[in-house]
Amino acid sequence: MSGLATRGLRAFHQLSQRTFSTAARKGVENRVREKQKIFQADNGLPIHLKGGVSDAILYRLTMALTVGGTIYVLYKLFDIALPSKK
Repeated sequence: MSGLATRGLRAFHQLSQRTFSTAARKGVENRVREKQKIFQADNGLPIHLKGGVSDAILYRLTMALTVGGTIYVLYKLFDIALPSKK
């Protein structure tokens, strides 16, 4: 191999090792215990709503899309089953 290709290969090898390192990042704290306390608390909320306001919004949006989609499918089935007269 030429010197330039070898140098490029070494640089790629160093970059790939740095990118896929398993070392912990500095400044990132582990918040698993805090999340466990929130989700294991016995406060009467279902698990899918214990995450707060964002979970409630996502839940309502999902339910609205599900109900809307069901109504649309039923409408289309009815429309296909009874075609209009020409």
